[in-house]
Amino acid sequence: MADTRPLCISRRSLLATGVAAGLAALPLSLLPAAAWAAHGPVVTILGDSITAGYGLPQAASLPIQLQAALEKLGVPCLVRGAGVSGDTTANGAGRMDFSIRPDTKVVVVELGGNDILQGVDPKVTRANLDHILTRLKERHMNVVLCGMRAPREIGAGYARDFDAIYPELARQHDVTLYPDLLAGVGRDPALHQPDAIHPNAKGVLIIAARLAPVVAKELSLAAA
Repeated sequence: MADTRPLCISRRSLLATGVAAGLAALPLSLLPAAAWAAHGPVVTILGDSITAGYGLPQAASLPIQLQAALEKLGVPCLVRGAGVSGDTTANGAGRMDFSIRPDTKVVVVELGGNDILQGVDPKVTRANLDHILTRLKERHMNVVLCGMRAPREIGAGYARDFDAIYPELARQHDVTLYPDLLAGVGRDPALHQPDAIHPNAKGVLIIAARLAPVVAKELSLAAA
């Protein structure tokens, strides 16, 4: 969701500080795939600050918690976060080719919240997500598309058009739909940070637990 303090390390910062220093600063989940061969297939979450773990310690972030939830289901894998705080669907579409590594088997697409906050025309959001899904299919990657729900306060017409994007694209591209990323979290203040936008650690646990079976099924399809 919207944020002015990106939490992900950029290519520019790696070049500025030196490749060796940059790699030393990276969390283990971002190290080369060869170092993680024993962890099974790779799941990449292409997302915004919810994926980046805004306001949370790394251990409480969605990629880490989703991996833990999958392991509890008996599905060993590496969940790699490709989240940039503040990213819209346009930003995600623009960086997906270098943010999603070739060893990825399943991509969880978690984008759209910032489109709502910025009032992006739903037609533009739809076109961006359509591009993302088309490109992922070209790269032979399985997809879990996470839906978003626009608040009715911003306008019933806008909310209706926005909410329809995800099921329509899931049908069009024949990909798995997870209808609502924030299902079970909603607007519960006990599950959100003080900004009332980003889930807290408890909220992330709920998201990861509900999302894990869907991702597990997609991994089994990718392996078939």
